[in-house]
Amino acid sequence: MREAEKVFIGYLAEHNLRWTSQRKEILELFLKMEMHLTTDELYRVVRRRNGRIGYATVYRTLKLIRESGLAREVDFSDGGVRFEHKYAHKHHDHLVCTRCGKFIEIRSPGIERLQNKLAEEHYFEPAWHKMQIFGTCKECRK
Repeated sequence: MREAEKVFIGYLAEHNLRWTSQRKEILELFLKMEMHLTTDELYRVVRRRNGRIGYATVYRTLKLIRESGLAREVDFSDGGVRFEHKYAHKHHDHLVCTRCGKFIEIRSPGIERLQNKLAEEHYFEPAWHKMQIFGTCKECRK
């Protein structure tokens, strides 16, 4: 977490923003939780630890965490944008259950090679990509 904190502090300094105890607390909690969190979910966790931190502070700090490159937005079409760790995490894609909302992170070198091959064949230089497959999980099909 120390490296990620340095990245965030550096980002704040570059943008003439202050490194506050509230931002530190929010960042620490976000980095400890290996989950895909909505702003509301992170806010509830933050409030349990520090009742003086408001929703707007969590919202703005999460936005800064994303802008600094430590997190990325993911949309599982469940009505809210979620945030997942990006810094020092390997690229992955998602399988999303449309019944229960469960999502599974998948890593597939074969899919990555195929995507690169397709881009090459079409003389396309990809900057980034995401893949999400929507369907029904094993538990919901029972």
